Amino acid sequence: MTLEDFESNDPIAWCPGCGNFSILKALKQAFVELDKKPCDIVIVSGIGQAPKTPHYLRCNTFNGLHGRTLPVATGIKLANHELTVLAEGGDGDGYAEGGNHFLHAMRRNIDITYLVHNNQIYGLTKGQTSPTSGLGFVTKTAPLGTISPQLNPILLAIASDCSFVARGFAGEIEHLTGLIKDAILHKGFAFIDILQPCVSFNRVNTFKWYSDRVSPVDDGPEYDSSDRMAAFTKAQQWGDRIPIGIIYRQKRPTLDGQLSAIAGESLVTQKIDPASFSGIFETFR
Repeated sequence: MTLEDFESNDPIAWCPGCGNFSILKALKQAFVELDKKPCDIVIVSGIGQAPKTPHYLRCNTFNGLHGRTLPVATGIKLANHELTVLAEGGDGDGYAEGGNHFLHAMRRNIDITYLVHNNQIYGLTKGQTSPTSGLGFVTKTAPLGTISPQLNPILLAIASDCSFVARGFAGEIEHLTGLIKDAILHKGFAFIDILQPCVSFNRVNTFKWYSDRVSPVDDGPEYDSSDRMAAFTKAQQWGDRIPIGIIYRQKRPTLDGQLSAIAGESLVTQKIDPASFSGIFETFR
């Protein structure tokens, strides 16, 4: 596979300088390095600027409702667990409308990768406060500054015992590519919160603002990503220093691996005898 194998002819509608361009590049690079074929990949997205990402990729795509990516991605993985399934959305899509699905996907540990483009603002609808906007952040919907505390999705994921929790930054493409590869290879629900500057509506959390603060976390002698208590401490670092990398990782049984009907063979390849349903159909006459 090459980068050209994933090229789409659709014109890109993002603003010049948008952090989504870097994420798109990292995603393509990860697929190439993992030698994934476009026909073996499904990306499910919702509504927003981030969910436009699969439009600009050559692969299987399902565009759904706002905040409803994870139920669709779960269904696809349960039907055909041979596919590489990713869900993608923004911080509004994933942490507001989709917050309930996020919690239960982590609890079930379905074997998919979830990428959230976190620009701390609503970009598609022109700059309203999002769940990850900082306290006091001024927007059109909060002209005096938001009074709601900033959501910490990394802390939430660790508290939910998510089996793979990471944070990336759109300004570090090579590092982000590695995280995406690790997430896809992980057996279980893999979540990456990606810091993605919105150049049009967020003039606070800019590329420079993030670049001055992000600090890679190396899983090794100094930090053990399997240590949940250490991960809780790491997840609470925000401000002058923001850790990026794999914050927490562990092994848990996957949802698709525990269902006996599909554990050995994908549903789509199983032979089903229509005659076996005749008795059921008769009950509806």
